[in-house]
Amino acid sequence: MIRIKARAPTGRAIVLPTVWGAAAVGYKFGCPLAQQDGLGARIATSAVFFAVGTGLMVHVRRALLRELRLARRAARAAQNVVLRPLPPRLDGIDVAAAQLSADRGASVGGDLYEAIATEHGVRVVMGDVRGHGLAALGTVAALLGSFREAAHDEPELGRVLRRLDRALARHLRERARAEHPANGAADLGNPVAEEFVTVLLLEIGRGGELRALNCGHPWPYLVSGTSVEPLTGDPLPPLGPFPLPAELEVLSCGRLHPGESLVLFTDGAEDARDTHGRFFPLPAVLREAVGDQPVPPQTVLRTLFRALLHHTAGRPTDDVAVLVLRNGRTRGELSCPGTARPATTRP
Repeated sequence: MIRIKARAPTGRAIVLPTVWGAAAVGYKFGCPLAQQDGLGARIATSAVFFAVGTGLMVHVRRALLRELRLARRAARAAQNVVLRPLPPRLDGIDVAAAQLSADRGASVGGDLYEAIATEHGVRVVMGDVRGHGLAALGTVAALLGSFREAAHDEPELGRVLRRLDRALARHLRERARAEHPANGAADLGNPVAEEFVTVLLLEIGRGGELRALNCGHPWPYLVSGTSVEPLTGDPLPPLGPFPLPAELEVLSCGRLHPGESLVLFTDGAEDARDTHGRFFPLPAVLREAVGDQPVPPQTVLRTLFRALLHHTAGRPTDDVAVLVLRNGRTRGELSCPGTARPATTRP
């Protein structure tokens, strides 16, 4: 559970209202003008109390804005630790990712993504936690922490998914115990028992081979030239409400050839609506973004988010995360192992 602890009031925050209140009381009971019943005296008294009240409201407003800025700064710091920036290139795969929170003025959402270069290939996770904001950030942290370990340790993609499932179950039990200690962790009526996460696991081999496991998440789009087509397959249920099947069949999704791109996203992208209730035309925007020549993932990402914000008038109703992976390997890179190149800035 991630909490942001408010600071104790400072000396200035306590002294100023006390001084202003004492000044108002002293004027009322100590100034001869305040004891008179004439019109001029009443106007003067009203003006004094109006000035004191206005000053107090301004002071309270400034204090609240200061606390809000501190909370947002802490939220951004937590988000950067949990959803860390991705390197621009992983083992020959060009990468760009961004996340947009539905909470106005916030940078924290319930979407998660990660890409890691391992000895088993480039492994990618994209997920969507039920809900958004700080309440979902703990679940995001639990899943990403598990994936970052399992992606290196587990040779099979199915075993990575099982590690994520166990991490989610453990996190929900601990959260239920913390939020509802009287009900017990196994209470099915507990709101935490209704939590679920959609997850897409991808593995890109050295030759561009695509292997996937999908737990209720939207399938990514494969961008090849001007063609934009979704990957397809039978998805599993989301993680959380149902146990994983005893046998996990990893789907073979073809090959990501040099110059081709995969666009992974959460359902907030396709479900975004404009003022007339029309859904966001994601495939059409992707075709417009790539045009008739290869473009870097950062350009695709900027074009997509610009169109999304224009479509929703700057007010998306759900968190949106987009991850663009482009096969930038050359013939030489296909024949020898590569390494991840560190990033200095966020894509």
